[in-house]
Amino acid sequence: MTHLDPPGGHGRSAVPAPPPTASAHRVGVAPPPAGSSRTSAAALARCVSVEPAKFAAAHWGQTPLLSRAAELPNPAGFTDLLSPADADELLSRRGLRTPFLRVARDGQLLPAARYTGGGGAGAEIGDQVLDEKVLELYAGGATLVLQGLHRNWPALIDFTGELSRAVGQPLQVNAYLTPPGSQGFATHYDTHDVFVLQVDGRKHWRIHPPVLPDPLERQPWGGRADEVGATAQGPAALDVVLEPGDALYLPRGWLHSAQAQESSSLHLTVGVRALTRYALVEELLGLAAEDRRLRATLPFGTDLADPDAIEPELTETVEALRDWLLRADPAAVAARLRQRAWPASRPAPIRPLAQAAAIAALDADSRVGVRPGLRWQLAAQGDRVALRLFDRTITLPAECEPAVRALLTGAVTRVGELPGLDDDADRLTLTRRLLREAVLTPA
Repeated sequence: MTHLDPPGGHGRSAVPAPPPTASAHRVGVAPPPAGSSRTSAAALARCVSVEPAKFAAAHWGQTPLLSRAAELPNPAGFTDLLSPADADELLSRRGLRTPFLRVARDGQLLPAARYTGGGGAGAEIGDQVLDEKVLELYAGGATLVLQGLHRNWPALIDFTGELSRAVGQPLQVNAYLTPPGSQGFATHYDTHDVFVLQVDGRKHWRIHPPVLPDPLERQPWGGRADEVGATAQGPAALDVVLEPGDALYLPRGWLHSAQAQESSSLHLTVGVRALTRYALVEELLGLAAEDRRLRATLPFGTDLADPDAIEPELTETVEALRDWLLRADPAAVAARLRQRAWPASRPAPIRPLAQAAAIAALDADSRVGVRPGLRWQLAAQGDRVALRLFDRTITLPAECEPAVRALLTGAVTRVGELPGLDDDADRLTLTRRLLREAVLTPA
C-alpha cells in the first residue's frame, strides 16, 4: 500500500486546497450516530409547531412564528436543555470566565470588572466569574446572559448540533436570566435569526416589523437607534407573554423587547448565522481580483472630486466586472463559501482520552463511525484523494477512496470490511490515521 502521510506531515494542510481539477467528488455532513435518541427533525420540531416544509415556505427568514407548549412535542418544555439549577451550577461551580457571561441593566452592558476576579489559590486568572458579585447584581435587577452554551453545556452541545443539521446553518446559544419585572435590553433587532425557548417563568415580548429587512452582520441596530425607537412606540405586530415550554421564531431584523413578569425568567436564544446572497457577492469580488482589467490603475492624476473624470473609469470597470461575472466558476465560488461557512459550525465533540485508547486497541473487528456533524468533501486528485474538512485538507493514496467513502457515508463500520484495500494491515493503517485526525470516532 502507498505510504499514508502522518498527521501534521506532508499531505495535510491547515488551509483548504483549491477546487479539484479531477473528476468525481462528493460533499456531505455526517449524521448523528446510529441509535441516537434525537434526530435533526426532532430538534426542529421542538422549536416550531408547524411542519418543516411549511416553516421553510411561510416563516424562514420572513415572519415570526409563535409556538405554544401544547403545540410542541415535549410537554416537559426545555428544562432538559438547561434548567435554573443548571444555570446556578454554571455561575458558581464551573469556573466560568468572560466572555461566557455578560451582565446588563437598564439596557446597558456592565463592565466585566464588576463581576469578575481571581479564583483563589491555583486559579489566579483575573477574569473568572465571582458568584457573590453576580448575586449582588442579579438581586439588584440585572439580567445575566450566559453565552456560548453550545460549546460548554453537554445537553445544548447535542441539541445545537442536531438543530444545526436541520437548518443547515451554524448556531449559537445564549441563556438569559432576568429578575422579576426586569428588562435586560431596550428594543433592538438582531442580525441573525433566533429561536427563543422559554424555560422557566413568564416573559412579555413585544415584536415590531423591521426598520431594515434582512440586515447584514455589518448593519447592527445601533446605527438606526432613532428609527428603532420610533417604530417601537407604534403598534406591535406581536404582543405576547411566553410561558414555560413556549417557543418563538424571529427572523433577523424584527424588532423585539422582553420583560420578565411576576417571577424570574430563564429563556434560551438559539441564534442562526445567516449565509446570504451578499456573501456570494463578497466571494465573487474576491475572485474578481484574478481579472487584470479590474486590477488596472486609474489614470494618472485622476480628479476624485470630479464625477465627470470618474464616469469613464466607472463605465469601463462595470463592463469589465460584468464580463468577468459571466465567466465566474460556480465551483470556485462554492469553495470560498465553504471556507467561510464550515469553520463556523464545529462537528460533535470528541473525547481525546477515549479516542487515544481506541487507536491503541484497534483491530480488524473494531467498529468506527464518522464524527457526527463533520462537514466533508472527498475529491480525486490524480494518484491521490483529497478529504476536505472544516479546518484542513487530508490527502491519501487514491486506493483509499472506496474505504474512506464507505466510512464517511456509514456503509461500513467494521474495520475488517473496508473495501478497496489489500489486507487488514492497510485497513488498520488508514483507520488509525482517520481516528488521529478526528474524522472517525469509536462506534
